[in-house]
Amino acid sequence: MKTYSLEELTDSYIGKKGTKKRDEFNNELRLDLLGYEIKKARKERNLTQEQLGELVGVKKAQISKIENSATDARFSTVLKVFEVLGAKVKFDVELNDH
Repeated sequence: MKTYSLEELTDSYIGKKGTKKRDEFNNELRLDLLGYEIKKARKERNLTQEQLGELVGVKKAQISKIENSATDARFSTVLKVFEVLGAKVKFDVELNDH
């Protein structure tokens, strides 16, 4: 039985690195992970979506959308959410060679 790496499967079913479809997939995955981390941190702080929304200055629906990656939230809102949750945020920026 032949085994395949995750990279091989992703290349095969989503597209190779650098293609539009693969870039879109990776961006959606990052948003999903971001939403997951926000939800996890909120629950660890024993906050409801409504309570977190009040602390951030947005409605409960906005928090729900961010947690479920159902919207492209403003960057400033996402940073405010992490600030309210007392989370440290790190970003890595990599420039592609052109």
